[in-house]
Amino acid sequence: MNVEDIREYCLSKKAVTENFPFNETTLVFKVCNKIFALIDINNPEIKINLKCNPEYAVELREQYTEIVPGYHMNKRHWNTITCNGKISQQFLFKLIDHSYNLIVEKLPKKDKIILNN
Repeated sequence: MNVEDIREYCLSKKAVTENFPFNETTLVFKVCNKIFALIDINNPEIKINLKCNPEYAVELREQYTEIVPGYHMNKRHWNTITCNGKISQQFLFKLIDHSYNLIVEKLPKKDKIILNN
């Protein structure tokens, strides 16, 4: 798995944009201007920050050494996942879906209408 695979998957989701709001190496993915994923494109060890339900976040951290509290993020709501081959691509994409869906659930009604069209 590489950064481009992750990028393509994130961009395949509805209403997703990408940009570099913090620096020239931290790629940020947003849905309706709300962040759901961040990845440093220059780090040789691929790591991605994803939003997560707090209870599920703790459960994941207990099960996988590759999943830790979110680096530079609210540790209760964000995880950092190291993509070193121990986490399957299918499972990582499931975690990306979870992050995306958490954001979509909290969007205002007007934004949800846009997503449903």
